[in-house]
Amino acid sequence: MAVENPDRLRTIAIVGQGGAGKSQLAEAMLYTAGAVKSLGRPDDGSSSLDFEPEELSRHITISSAFHHLSWKKTDVILANTPGYAAFLPETFATLSAVDAAVVVISPGGDLKVEAQKVFDELRKLELPRIAFVSRLDRERSSFAAALADLEKALGAKPLALTLPIGEEAGFNGVIDLLAMKALIYADASGKPREEELAGELKSRAEEARMRLMEAVAETDDALLEKYLEQGALTDDELRAALRNAVISGQLTPVLAGSGAKNIGVGPLLDAVATLLPAPKERPPHRGTGPSNGAVIERPHDPAAPFSAQVFKTIIDPFAGKLSIMRVVSGRVATDAHVLNSTRGAKEHFGHILRLEGRKQTPINAADAGEIVAVAKLKETTTGDTLCDEKAVVIYPVWEKPAPVISFAIRPKTRADEEKSSIALQRLVEEDPALETHRDPQTHDIIMSGTGQMHIEVTVEKLKRKFNVEVELQAPKVPYLETIKGRAEAQGKYKRQSGGRGQYGDCWLRVEPLPRGGGFEFVDEIVGGAIPRQFIPSVEKGVRNTLAEGFIAGYPMVDVKVTVYDGSFHEVDSSDMAFQIAASMGLKNALEKAKPILLEPIMAIDVTCPDECMGDVIGDLNSRRGRVLGMDSKGGAQVIKALAPMAEILKYAPDLRSLTSGRGAFEVRFHHYDEVPAPIAEKIIKETREAQANAKSHAHA
Repeated sequence: MAVENPDRLRTIAIVGQGGAGKSQLAEAMLYTAGAVKSLGRPDDGSSSLDFEPEELSRHITISSAFHHLSWKKTDVILANTPGYAAFLPETFATLSAVDAAVVVISPGGDLKVEAQKVFDELRKLELPRIAFVSRLDRERSSFAAALADLEKALGAKPLALTLPIGEEAGFNGVIDLLAMKALIYADASGKPREEELAGELKSRAEEARMRLMEAVAETDDALLEKYLEQGALTDDELRAALRNAVISGQLTPVLAGSGAKNIGVGPLLDAVATLLPAPKERPPHRGTGPSNGAVIERPHDPAAPFSAQVFKTIIDPFAGKLSIMRVVSGRVATDAHVLNSTRGAKEHFGHILRLEGRKQTPINAADAGEIVAVAKLKETTTGDTLCDEKAVVIYPVWEKPAPVISFAIRPKTRADEEKSSIALQRLVEEDPALETHRDPQTHDIIMSGTGQMHIEVTVEKLKRKFNVEVELQAPKVPYLETIKGRAEAQGKYKRQSGGRGQYGDCWLRVEPLPRGGGFEFVDEIVGGAIPRQFIPSVEKGVRNTLAEGFIAGYPMVDVKVTVYDGSFHEVDSSDMAFQIAASMGLKNALEKAKPILLEPIMAIDVTCPDECMGDVIGDLNSRRGRVLGMDSKGGAQVIKALAPMAEILKYAPDLRSLTSGRGAFEVRFHHYDEVPAPIAEKIIKETREAQANAKSHAHA
């Protein structure tokens, strides 16, 4: 059934950079709340949330996973999300479906770009958040450094709610600043021993409690006035004002602990239950009407008309398709008939499923704010809106991330080739950050994604889910050819071999067009030098020759070709003769028109720490890149540059090495430009050799 009390529902995501300890913390939350019988550990395969084979082999989170727990009469739907850059699109899609977030921070001062991106997304979505500094039992951990990271690099206003007791291996408890108690953890049960504060612990607690009270008072003018007059706030006033400040985004409470040792997890669950908002307390969801595009607002209220949005799809070749959705408004029960307003199609809900890690539990109904799954919807895919037919709304789909890396994929066998098309189509449906297409120039199947690991995981899924094996290859760079000069030449084709012969004759002029000008064909024939019916034949011969290229077999673009003279034979002239004559004339003209090679130039935005900026710029320069400018963003630098595609096909691992994993980049096509002569000569030589080898193999 649906949650008992919608006002006591919390739908949250666990977020943070890769390696911060998110999955272990999520496991500790489930165990402490009694949702699972043992404390799962991602490192040994016993995790409830990291269970895909690709996750188990790498010991990282790749896909968002969901579970449910109850804590002090509060129902919590929990989403554990990826933290590595290649899988952040999955995280951002999940954030669109929750009401708040728990940000997990590493205590070693090694904040990465991924953490910055997650915080930017939280701000963009205006999601309330609390932070948890995990892994404080490890060497060189520092709660103070984590607070500094939050304030400096992430632009948050951190406020400690608990303080660590002990350091590194000696970390064994926390000071609860709201209850003013010491919580000592003797084992990993999550059940602490309460102690009164004394000595150094008491003085630390009183000082931190004063900072907490001052920060909370500053969020409310009336409360600040009372605090300045009386010097203190009551516990009820402090808790109520703190909750308001968290929900409004003014403050980010921070708690200390360890997911692995299950220290400080109880106070975190208390904070989730008491400080984070219920669905009703979030701003209404905005969509549009189906006909006039008028803005429609839907409150996150079970009493409102039903609407939901699918934010994740799981494809199983045996069980079929599972659509995971956030119920935005209203209530939906099993056996419901709903409208897919995005596609104008009707859908039928069979069982509604609550997600419990790798398992699904059927429930009778789901209310606003819940994340549930429905199997085997026929028309629905990721991003679609489902709603009541009598109250139609369409919710906007989040922006897809731009791919940063591409590979050509080659099926290993003919059977793999036959199955690959459908398999790839299903994986793209499951993973909107994945793109595939066939390059019209090179005929390669190109797979594009958000990082090399993203592509490698996709290849593993192809084999595991669909028994399709492929090899990854660097994609061929789609070079083009053009000309820099103007030239004229004749093409004359004459053949006589008994009976009817072949005759075509034309004079062509070639001229360069501005970059991006494409192709232009001009007919300047006067006086019937070439009969009208053969002019299209001349154009066809020109187009075919340009498509084949002249210097290295790449298509020729940005060329204007004019036919201005010629001759014909009343009997022997034909369509084919003029096509051949045009091809001959064009090649003769191109030889004199300074043909050159063009390469795609990409715009690249590289985000890196300040101390790595010099190395990154030097590396870009070595790749024939041109730096256009730099911006500061939350303690990191964003370098904007242009670089040839050929030089950045394998940029991701190199950047990771340069920045110790703290760099990230986005890339997009910008324009075509001339390849420098020495490099062009090498490319032309290699291309001609490859073409010669291909021909020799074909004849063999």
